[in-house]
Amino acid sequence: MRLFLDCEFTRLSAEAKLISLALVAEDGREFYVELLDTWREEDCSDFVVQVVLPQLWGGSYSLPTAEARLSLLKFLTLFKNEVEIVTDAPQYDWELFCNLVYEDGRWPRIVRNFPTDATTLAPTSEGEELPHHALLDARIIAGMFS
Repeated sequence: MRLFLDCEFTRLSAEAKLISLALVAEDGREFYVELLDTWREEDCSDFVVQVVLPQLWGGSYSLPTAEARLSLLKFLTLFKNEVEIVTDAPQYDWELFCNLVYEDGRWPRIVRNFPTDATTLAPTSEGEELPHHALLDARIIAGMFS
């Protein structure tokens, strides 16, 4: 099963901090979370402040890191066979996913421990411009390969 990953983060740099993360499975199941305690507005680039932050949903989607990690791990247990994480930005999204999913020195057995770069796959349809919202972007990316 492929899970299409997208993240929003503070800036395009090695110091990027996770703001939101989404996974969309080939079968339509979805996961979305916004992190409350990993970033501050002053950590963000102007682009993120102007485009990404206004799109955050807040409410029940906003969780502290520990709760977000538990929620993500619970979502991953819904899958019976190994899942493959596909992302169009492995240098950022995969690293941020790993930081969230890796718990107490343990990697979830159900998750393949390396990403698939979506840019190396042949799309089955044209995607649309990504709106820079993790869940909406993950849906678009998933739709391109379904």
